[in-house]
Amino acid sequence: MSTDKQNNHFLTKSLGRAGTAILVAAAMILPACAVPESEVDSAEDIRENVTIGEVSEEFTEYAGEMISVRSEVSELVGDSAFFLDEDQLFGGEELLVINTSNSAIELVEGDDTEVQVTGEVRQLVRADLEREFDLDLDPDLFVDFEGQPVVLASSIALSPDPSDISDAPELYYNRRIAVSGEVEEIFSLMAISLDDDTLFGGEDLLVIDPQGSLIADEGEEVVVTGVLRPFVMAEFEEDYDLTWDLDMQRQIEAEYENRPVFVADEIYPSAM
Repeated sequence: MSTDKQNNHFLTKSLGRAGTAILVAAAMILPACAVPESEVDSAEDIRENVTIGEVSEEFTEYAGEMISVRSEVSELVGDSAFFLDEDQLFGGEELLVINTSNSAIELVEGDDTEVQVTGEVRQLVRADLEREFDLDLDPDLFVDFEGQPVVLASSIALSPDPSDISDAPELYYNRRIAVSGEVEEIFSLMAISLDDDTLFGGEDLLVIDPQGSLIADEGEEVVVTGVLRPFVMAEFEEDYDLTWDLDMQRQIEAEYENRPVFVADEIYPSAM
């Protein structure tokens, strides 16, 4: 990388981390990936809990594989890509992500927004990617990343902590998100609660799976993907076939009525 380009690269990162997050959140919409279910690889084909360091250091093992990785956005690259940073505070590994669909996602906290990215690991060859995905990648921005590992995102979800949802649920309602937390209580295979285990004790988040596939242990760290909704018992009974007994229904309604509730479609162990 030339000296001028190095300076520009690090200046962009410094400005992003020093205070432009709010401006980016207000002005920037990134193409993301609400692709039809028929076009998404099955869960069995995706390597979950992959870390940025693993992809960067063991690229040949992951090349051509579908992976899922969760981290903070550290820097935007044009209007179709961004970096994920494993550990911004201590200068950890970075991984370039390019969005390859036409949907959109708003980074609610700008450069600091945590996201869950699912996509294919490839080597960046700009001309090939532009032709294959009908992209327009600025050569001045991407020339220094040619030949480097990149994730071609087929799915991107906001990934807030449970406490973030409790503090400002309106930012996440009716969005597809991924939540990481500790299993606090197990009501049934259709309902559990998550605790983000903060020092100051955030509220638990109720997770409901209408398919009844919430298999986890109390105290286990998990990642759950799905959509956030305000909990209104009458609406949930109408929309989902909830086979709760009367005692459980009363308990959940008393604790969670009108609070944010997560309707899950997948759960798996967290690597974090």
